[in-house]
Amino acid sequence: MAGADTVEPLVLPGGSFLMGTDQEWFAGDGEGPVREVQLAPFAIDPVAVSNERFAAFVEATGHVTAAERFGWSFVFGGFLPDDFEETRGVVGAEWWRQVFGADWCHPEGPGSSIDDRLDHPVVHVSATDAEAFAAWCGKRLPTEAEWEYASRGGLEQAVFPWGDELVPDGVFRCNIWTGRFPDLNDEADGYAGTAPVDAFEPNGFGLYNTSGNSWEWCADWFENRFPPERPLVAPTGPASGQLRVMRGGSYLCHESYCNRYRVAARHASTPDSTTGHLGFRCAQDLGSRSA
Repeated sequence: MAGADTVEPLVLPGGSFLMGTDQEWFAGDGEGPVREVQLAPFAIDPVAVSNERFAAFVEATGHVTAAERFGWSFVFGGFLPDDFEETRGVVGAEWWRQVFGADWCHPEGPGSSIDDRLDHPVVHVSATDAEAFAAWCGKRLPTEAEWEYASRGGLEQAVFPWGDELVPDGVFRCNIWTGRFPDLNDEADGYAGTAPVDAFEPNGFGLYNTSGNSWEWCADWFENRFPPERPLVAPTGPASGQLRVMRGGSYLCHESYCNRYRVAARHASTPDSTTGHLGFRCAQDLGSRSA
């Protein structure tokens, strides 16, 4: 029996859209070529799953997340106090620190909490954790094609969900790193870490924060080459793989390092990965929506 979720999905009409970009940003990411994709109508949540929604799921099911089982997760080092115990960093991205006791309800490790972040996206969740939540409430993860179609909000080949300018009329439309990465965040967008799931203006379809704030797991295994058929009809990615697709970028993205808060940008990680900037939103087949 499906659990009760507090968020009603948006019904999107589907149809044909142009996915990807021909501008190469990161070799190996496979953002291009631009390809026509056809989708059936589907539903998708307007917001990422919040800490409050995930807490309800955990309370109802007793679910133990991957980070809790492992005993640790990756935390951005800039959020740790100066006297925090020595931790292991990621080679080449030393701002990511292995923090024992970090998990979805202790985002910066022992002593931290989500009490003042219940409306922020849940993070430190693996793809398996995300799928467990989605199954509990009768939903699923969106395919990568569904995610990009929804994120575009009806705009064709725009760079961002709202258009081509990052800060139109000087107004921030997303939560990313502002300043000099990784040592100076001037918080010009109003946030240092995550923001509420409904912060900023929604896109043309009514979705919030598909650019920045938290990365979002998709259902697809990662591949950087695409079938030659045109148009692609409801693509779901390869049948298997080692990496799962992530979309949307996060509060740590900056044009000098990880300019992946663009609509066409994509990234990937192992499905058991957990970090302080990785969450998800749910989708749903129209035929499975509860009355």
